[in-house]
Amino acid sequence: MKDKILMIVFVLVLGSILTTALVTVNFFTTPVIEKNEQIATKSSILKALNIIFDADSVEEIFAENVEQRQEEGTIYYVTADSNIAFSYSGSGLWGPIEGIIAVQPDFETLKGITIIRQEETPGLGSRITEADYLAQFEGKRFAEGLKLVQPGRGSADNEIDSITGATMTSDAFISILNENLQVTMPAIRQGENQ
Repeated sequence: MKDKILMIVFVLVLGSILTTALVTVNFFTTPVIEKNEQIATKSSILKALNIIFDADSVEEIFAENVEQRQEEGTIYYVTADSNIAFSYSGSGLWGPIEGIIAVQPDFETLKGITIIRQEETPGLGSRITEADYLAQFEGKRFAEGLKLVQPGRGSADNEIDSITGATMTSDAFISILNENLQVTMPAIRQGENQ
């Protein structure tokens, strides 16, 4: 009986020590994690806006070049030359896709797209994060919606080539972008036209 009581006391003491250690680690790492997430978001905004920066100067370059604004609950970012960026999110084929869309001052042409998070199939759907794929969005007009076409066939100013072997991911990504542009741009237009 005495052995059982000692075992229970040992488990309780060990559990308390480990719980205290986990709470302490969480307390000290949470601010660092949040700061790193903010830097990743700012980096994505700068990249979508085609503003040159390096890893050591993200916050400084962001503060000098980008102003955060809000309209009707929509947070967006504006540069001195009136380019606009905002975050997007939606369901991809296998999981959420999140990133930044940048729009030129005409409110109809894409300046750039970045992806912050995605959970698509490595080597197939995850190719949406490749620079070559994202570069084809630059200069595309989205007023009538972006359209997905077969690889190598995107010639119109709103057509995007799909990824061979990942057409469903490409389609989901285009749907996310179209939906976010349609929902978010009216609030941004209103905010910028005031």
